[in-house]
Amino acid sequence: MTEPQVGMAQADGRPGISLRGALADIGRCQLLSLAALAVFGAGTLVVGALLLLPVGIGLLLLPPAAAALRRTSDLYRDRVARWTGTVISPPQPLPPRPTSPENTTGRHRQARALLGDNGFWHDLRWAWAEPWTGALLAAVPLALLEYGLFGAAVQPFVWRLLGDGNWYAFILVDSTPTMLAALLLGLGFIAAGLKLAPATLRLHARWSRRLLAAPHTTELVRRIEHLAGSRADILDVQAAELRRIERDLHDGAQARLVALGMTLDEATRLLDRDPPAARALLHEVRATSQRALQDLRELVHGVLPPILADRGLGDAVRSLALDSHLDVHIETALPGRLPAPVESAGYFAVAELLANAAKHSGAPEVHIRLSHTDGALRATVTDEGRGGADPGGSGLQGVRRRLDPFDGTLVLHSPPGGPTTATLEIPCASSSPKTSSSSGTD
Repeated sequence: MTEPQVGMAQADGRPGISLRGALADIGRCQLLSLAALAVFGAGTLVVGALLLLPVGIGLLLLPPAAAALRRTSDLYRDRVARWTGTVISPPQPLPPRPTSPENTTGRHRQARALLGDNGFWHDLRWAWAEPWTGALLAAVPLALLEYGLFGAAVQPFVWRLLGDGNWYAFILVDSTPTMLAALLLGLGFIAAGLKLAPATLRLHARWSRRLLAAPHTTELVRRIEHLAGSRADILDVQAAELRRIERDLHDGAQARLVALGMTLDEATRLLDRDPPAARALLHEVRATSQRALQDLRELVHGVLPPILADRGLGDAVRSLALDSHLDVHIETALPGRLPAPVESAGYFAVAELLANAAKHSGAPEVHIRLSHTDGALRATVTDEGRGGADPGGSGLQGVRRRLDPFDGTLVLHSPPGGPTTATLEIPCASSSPKTSSSSGTD
């Protein structure tokens, strides 16, 4: 799914949606400016606790002050993710408090652990920088909007009362024409403030990520743990897939081939003394062989669809669309063939997303777009259904497990009422420098 875009017009191009989004972003900028006071207060508490460490009082004050600062920074991480789609990885949890508050040794140990925690210092650095940088940045569109309102909504009514020296920006407002010029300039300031609000929030999100993101060592540890977990998941999935193939072969094609052999033996015995019965058995053998062949084809299709191996991801997804009861619109911009494992992962992931849309969305049509940009396969599946999809559902978790070995990601945006957009990305290189683009409806 695509990341939520702040202050952007919706796909249907309705201008009211864009204006509401810009006004919402103005409110968020106002909230950031006011919240800077709480951030400064949390940072001041921590600094005060650090200064009081030599006299012992800081041992009691530092843990709750650090916890309050962490709650504040976590709130900012959550807001940035919800408002702009920028994910800021949190640091490791703070060291736990000692079980007994009267335990002086435990308090000393926790204080040393806090002072040695990189995430604690990242939070403190952000708490002192945010009021002077992030808050001032967020105040720019607010200042433009408020100054524009003064020119457009106040100057036309009070300019005569203000007398000589009534300047609005670079305009001396002392007559009706200059008042109209101030009004137009005010409207321009209002438009600039509304236009800058979404960009300001995105810039603030990037700035916050630089200060609040988990330290590099923490990211490396998480990456190693993620790869270890992905490897275990891959082994489990491979074992389950082998068991499924073995079971399908045993219960399907193998059973039919055994029955086919027994029927051939019976037909051989009846060939001389009862040719009509033998002929009937041979017809049965033919039908059984066809069913066994169909079982084998379905088994191979579940492992690797032939069209995917022969024609590539774009045509394989089109074959999925032909089997769906939904009206599926497909747009592809793929540079030839991609690595076979990536195509396989992308195919089965899109198949699961399309199946989810058919089962749960209630939408009559689905839009699928495949592209390869910035060294990654990107597939977007969008439906105009009821929304409210659960990102923790078993189907989506299965898609994420399929993408994990490739360091792929799945982003879901499904507000109540829709639309639902699922976007998956798999880093990969293209095997062809030429890009083939096509679009159509299946």
